[in-house]
Amino acid sequence: MIINKLLLTTALSLGLALPTLAANVAPGDTLAENQDYTYWLLDAIKSMDPQINTDVEGSGVLRSLFEGLYNEDQNGALVPGVALSHDLSEDKTVYTFHLRDNAKWSNGDPVTAQDFVYAWKRLADPATASEYAWYIELMQVKNAAAVIAGEVPVDDLGVKAVDDHTFEVTIDAPLPYFPKMLTHASTFPVNRKVIEANGDKWTEAGTLVGNGAYILKEHVLGEKVVMEPNPNYWDSEHTVIQTITALTINDQNAALTRYLAGELDRVEIPAGQYPRLKAEYPDQAVSVPQSCSYIYMFNLDEAKGPEALKDVRVRKALSYAIDRDIIVDKILQGGQWPSYNWTHHSTEGFKMPDIDYSHWTQAERDAKALELMKEAGYGPDHPLDLTLNYNTSESHKKIAIAVQQFWKKIGVNLTLNNMEWKVHTDKMQNQDFDIARYAWCGDYNEASTYLDFFTSYSGHNNGKFFSPDYDKLMKDSKTAEDPNPMYTAAEEILADQMPMAPIYQYTKVEMIKPDMRGMSLNNLMQNWYVKDMYRVAN
Repeated sequence: MIINKLLLTTALSLGLALPTLAANVAPGDTLAENQDYTYWLLDAIKSMDPQINTDVEGSGVLRSLFEGLYNEDQNGALVPGVALSHDLSEDKTVYTFHLRDNAKWSNGDPVTAQDFVYAWKRLADPATASEYAWYIELMQVKNAAAVIAGEVPVDDLGVKAVDDHTFEVTIDAPLPYFPKMLTHASTFPVNRKVIEANGDKWTEAGTLVGNGAYILKEHVLGEKVVMEPNPNYWDSEHTVIQTITALTINDQNAALTRYLAGELDRVEIPAGQYPRLKAEYPDQAVSVPQSCSYIYMFNLDEAKGPEALKDVRVRKALSYAIDRDIIVDKILQGGQWPSYNWTHHSTEGFKMPDIDYSHWTQAERDAKALELMKEAGYGPDHPLDLTLNYNTSESHKKIAIAVQQFWKKIGVNLTLNNMEWKVHTDKMQNQDFDIARYAWCGDYNEASTYLDFFTSYSGHNNGKFFSPDYDKLMKDSKTAEDPNPMYTAAEEILADQMPMAPIYQYTKVEMIKPDMRGMSLNNLMQNWYVKDMYRVAN
């Protein structure tokens, strides 16, 4: 691991070409005749547009349909995508990416530096109204903040096509993890000609033109996504999987039943069932770390948020009263970690702050929660009415029911409000909620991918938590030689102000057919590429 990372860092900084990784069949493996792959989606894919998508499941689909500058290998290290290498200026603010000359769109057009320029400008352009516009600001691309705010023209963004195969990016200050950010779907190129000819319909099956290893054959919203190999992909000769089918099944138990019946090759294990399934299917049940944090977000919006939640004592009481050990050990049972902070503990370089209530017993937390609620004017004799929104999932439901009981003990009458994912996210984006179940998965393996979330300039801070001190820490971290002390300080502010109640940190708990290979389970981000996968003969 360490040697590979050192070699990779040297190659990137010196502009050397990196080794290409694809679905190269391992020695001793014999390919099965069946090279189809069918997997489970919990929710409908809201958008196939790289600059519009915000969902983890959507990103998984987009990594098959499109390709950015870099991909990740099975362990999460960077490998070439459209870019073979890059040079970095002496002051570390100008990246020059050297693009491969054999990259093509699925319609046969060449992929050029101009396609990246167009996509990145489109991401920042206020007219696109992308929830991920803030991401290009986090990347420190020159003038990104001013472009997003509509203060300067989009053409002032710090991106340039030097020629067809040379893409230049200027950033405001050195950012050591900048290359890691380039595997995110929002930075993928898009075909300007196709978008301008088709408008919003450009992402439909039969119209969508991508540059990934697969093309979109069928998309029935909320039902299925079907993809097949793109013959114009630069590495198509190494594409093994012939048909990808993603089936949307909101009921996790129904999805597991269909997996056991042979209809799915990969499915999430419902809460509480991992120990049994691991015993029955030891070569299929897996639990590995995943960079995601599960929280209950509080609505702190001045106009729309409940008055009670504007009192930090209430927010702390709600967080303290959640028995995370019961949720992790009794409900989920998949190796998850009880969480008292925001950033996933396995994030590279992250130093966990010392959060006081994480050391208390649950009895001590409950006692302190009752004390805080009483100070705020609430308690079992003066109950507080709140509503929790959560999206359809058996696991979310079980956790919500448990929290409902935890909070009842401190004088909270919690109404549970279940809804489909699109409705749930729409309500969050419009601050139409009291408390909302939410989870954030890291966009790259560095703590800022979590901590930038709660800044005032974040595109996802739907709870509307604002702290000038927090903003300053995160802005200063961008130019700090060692940002980690600032990250720790930012976490301490979150623990003090409690804009959300952290609940647990993820593991990827799944059933995977034993004949599947190339699933990227050693990658903390759990970013996987079907182009790297294949099925072996029994």
